[in-house]
Amino acid sequence: MRAQGSNMRGKICLVTGGTSGNGKATALGLARLGAAVVIVTRDPGRGANTVAEIKRQSGNQAVEFLTADLTSQQSIRALADEFKRTHRQLHVLVNNAGGVFPRTRTVDGLEKTFALNHLAYFLLTELLLDFLKGSAPARIVSVSSGAERGGKIDFADLQGDKRYRAMRAYCQSKLANVLWTYELARRLQGSGVTANCFHPGVVATSFGGGISLFRWFYRVARRFVRTPEKGAETAIYLASSPEVEGVTGKYFYDCKPIQSSARSYDQATARRLWQVSAQLTGLS
Repeated sequence: MRAQGSNMRGKICLVTGGTSGNGKATALGLARLGAAVVIVTRDPGRGANTVAEIKRQSGNQAVEFLTADLTSQQSIRALADEFKRTHRQLHVLVNNAGGVFPRTRTVDGLEKTFALNHLAYFLLTELLLDFLKGSAPARIVSVSSGAERGGKIDFADLQGDKRYRAMRAYCQSKLANVLWTYELARRLQGSGVTANCFHPGVVATSFGGGISLFRWFYRVARRFVRTPEKGAETAIYLASSPEVEGVTGKYFYDCKPIQSSARSYDQATARRLWQVSAQLTGLS
């Protein structure tokens, strides 16, 4: 792995899904670099336990948690308001929380995989964008997946009303992450805020545990699955390394920029996805 930034002191980082897997490993890595870290969790008990563990392992006491259900847009808005009330700046936003679900609707009536994996990224980032710009140089780091290569944005059936398969919904949401990151980077040019996304590799977590296909895959591929610490390396690199200062609109794997799928570079699709996402989150 390439060298990471050796000093994040004075930097404030917000990490969603920070109590397990990649998110927890990312939060710990940033705390070890000296950053003030705020993790987002649905469960206050797990949040408190994770904060205590990260403080103990990193020796950094500037670690805390905020509670939010990122499948609920009302909860996301409350999270953004609470962060703004309790913090003066935001230097790094790590959009990490994600999942894949059987056909399920959120409290907002949206398909849950798309709502959590893409719309939560979109809405939280938009709500915190002024804080990021005011803290520039700042970075937005979003977890995508190599599954984006199997994705297609089906605007005629974005919520899977006509046909739903969990893997199809997941691939679509991960492609949306990349399209959105590239469009976001274009819109942020000159602001001092960068936006990049990455593929963490196949990581040993409880992710997708409710889907039989994912349980089967992890059993078959367990010898090749990465640890959360390995999966988080690129997130920590993108959040901290001087090597990527000013680098934006890229897709990374193992701390290196790589080509994403051909579909992810379609700017017309990216602009349309942005418009639809704004409508679905009440930001249009």
